[in-house]
Amino acid sequence: MEIENLALPPASMANRPIYLDYQATTPVDSRVVEAMVPFFTEHFGNPASLTHLYGWEAEAAVKRARETLAAAINASPEEIIFTSGATEANNLALKGVAEAYFSQGRHIITVQTEHRAVLAPCAYLESLGFALTYLPVQADGLLDLNTLEAALRPDTILVSVMAANNEIGVLQPLADIGALCRERGVLFHSDAAQAIGKIPLDVQALQIDLLSLTAHKVYGPKGIGALYVRRRQPRVSLAPQLHGGGQERGLRSGTLYPPQIVGFAKAIELGLAEMSTERDRLTDLRNTLWHGLQACGNVHLNGHPSQRLPGNLNVSFEGVDGAALVLGLRSLVALSSGSACSSVDTAPSHVLKALGHSDDLAYASLRFGLGRFTTAAEIEAVAEGVVATVQALRPASSVA
Repeated sequence: MEIENLALPPASMANRPIYLDYQATTPVDSRVVEAMVPFFTEHFGNPASLTHLYGWEAEAAVKRARETLAAAINASPEEIIFTSGATEANNLALKGVAEAYFSQGRHIITVQTEHRAVLAPCAYLESLGFALTYLPVQADGLLDLNTLEAALRPDTILVSVMAANNEIGVLQPLADIGALCRERGVLFHSDAAQAIGKIPLDVQALQIDLLSLTAHKVYGPKGIGALYVRRRQPRVSLAPQLHGGGQERGLRSGTLYPPQIVGFAKAIELGLAEMSTERDRLTDLRNTLWHGLQACGNVHLNGHPSQRLPGNLNVSFEGVDGAALVLGLRSLVALSSGSACSSVDTAPSHVLKALGHSDDLAYASLRFGLGRFTTAAEIEAVAEGVVATVQALRPASSVA
């Protein structure tokens, strides 16, 4: 797949900073927009209005989208519950399981490097009296399966481990985790917001019981996501967190939004079709960037070197003030020093701290997120700019 054949963003972006924050969000692919447009103006019906043509059209579009998403993860269409995004999907999975299974046990296991959309609901459940175990990770960001096995208890009802980390891109061993949970009769949830459309996901092979998805990380619209909820072997029960009209089998009430749902499905369809070639292209660009950044000296790769998302590179620069580094690069490149959802938080990244980094090193870290519209010329320009900025800042830095 050549970059010239892709649906590019508007030309008005040409003079703006190079966008390397694809883990925060992605531009909506023009092919996705094209699929969505008719459902704003022509086929605008409510999918729940089943007494006339307008409702039938919308309901049929939602059904097709549900089938597309289910096929993408080897699930059944009725196992897909549409939500407003991965945050809501995570909340529905965690709180829904906790409420539905609290008579069987009140122990939940997750990982210290999870997204706040998992950690915050876990903290909330802890405040209600549930027992939470937050597992550490190894220096490369991977979970030690022996640590997980040792943490399982007779009253454990759920394990939640994300597929791909949003900051360091590390891919957790989902198949091994799923096998362990199934053997022990514990439900397994995974936040796959960063993974869907980028790496293969098969809920049957991975033995995943609940899977959280979102569209805006894979060139779809913001405001739409989904939760896969297993219906067989085992059948997962959930307590709904939104009550109302009884949509989505009563698990998530609220009028469905066909334009977003259609866009979500189209984005996933494109992601799957282009996954192999895009994986190779992004891996090459990422490796080129990493090689170029090493000219800085005293630069550290965060996360496993190969078991990571193709388009993610998270690095720390010794002896550089992190805030000054981000400021110095602002006109050249748009990127993050951590999770976009926590960008207003002045504390060092909880993910990098879990890897064993000092506060200074965690602050002096950058997340480079490469994506569908990233070019080799952009990577070359960013590498040169970062090296020059780091070298300029180091002599004046007060960081030891």
